[in-house]
Amino acid sequence: MKYFVNEGSIVRKIWSKADTALFIFAGAAAEFALNKAVDWLYFTGRLPADPLGRLFSTVTYARQIIFANEEAALASIDKITAIHKGVEQNRGAQIPDWAYRDVLFLLIDYSVRSFELLDRKLTDAEKAEVFDVFYRVGERMQLTGLPVNFSGWQQMRAEHLQQNLAYSKFTADLYHQYKKHLGQLRYTLLLQVQLLLVPTRVSGLLSLGNTPWLTPVLNVYKFLRRLKAESFLRNALLPTKYKMQIQELDRS
Repeated sequence: MKYFVNEGSIVRKIWSKADTALFIFAGAAAEFALNKAVDWLYFTGRLPADPLGRLFSTVTYARQIIFANEEAALASIDKITAIHKGVEQNRGAQIPDWAYRDVLFLLIDYSVRSFELLDRKLTDAEKAEVFDVFYRVGERMQLTGLPVNFSGWQQMRAEHLQQNLAYSKFTADLYHQYKKHLGQLRYTLLLQVQLLLVPTRVSGLLSLGNTPWLTPVLNVYKFLRRLKAESFLRNALLPTKYKMQIQELDRS
């Protein structure tokens, strides 16, 4: 059977652990809130009503593509494209191409950053492999202006971070919703994870600070992770509503 992502790919390893997927989720939560096209995410009203669920669905779609056979993966990508086209039709306008690219770019970036924060540094070849998977997703979606290699992505990613992000009323509202849905403790942990994870530009716009007190806690967690004993701590911190869904993210 032919898979969209080879079974031995580093991309599968990155996305096979629930905690890595959650860190990708944390990075996405930061950048979705800052993106200048975030008003599109507010158009249907679903994002402010259930921000965790909507962001979680982005991670779930990505995983479906990464672990599916090629035919099923392409069908999932086509479904995503159709959903967005429907939103565009209802609003009578088009989502900017750069906004589509930004979502692919952040999935590439936080796949690398999350794995390196929790596990080890990736080689240049492994980073290029991460890029290639999401490049093929964008190609299937018929996105324009995509970089053709990892080096080109790095340059365009840096440009997008400078040009396409801004703190707005939507940012403030989304973070209010994050706090409301997570509770104070989990919200504080989210901010700390974001501080350790996101690019400097993102951290500065969100005023995340410069004191990552979570670092020693994370070191303990990584030790428990090596012993395969981390799940009790992670599960204790998960919102009950999403606990079963997040536990299902773990794949052997």
